[in-house]
Amino acid sequence: MSRPRRLSWGGPPDKPAPKRPYRDTIVVYAVLALVIVLVSWLTGGGLGRAIGFAVAFFVVATAYSSWQWRKRLEEEDRRRAAGEESGP
Repeated sequence: MSRPRRLSWGGPPDKPAPKRPYRDTIVVYAVLALVIVLVSWLTGGGLGRAIGFAVAFFVVATAYSSWQWRKRLEEEDRRRAAGEESGP
């Protein structure tokens, strides 16, 4: 029997951040919010309620992702600055 694998929830630490992480995040969550509204409309659900959920989802998800991106970008800047200071 093989050894159980462990899940790694974090992304690769050495992979660089995208060029425009905030804009990309906003676009993805806007599309997902639109999917919430479309599914509600297609299934005959309450459209007003779905719009409310979609707006709440968009705001919370975008805020959380922006906070995470800010932390990651600050950490990359710190690492880059430490690497420049400890040069040859």
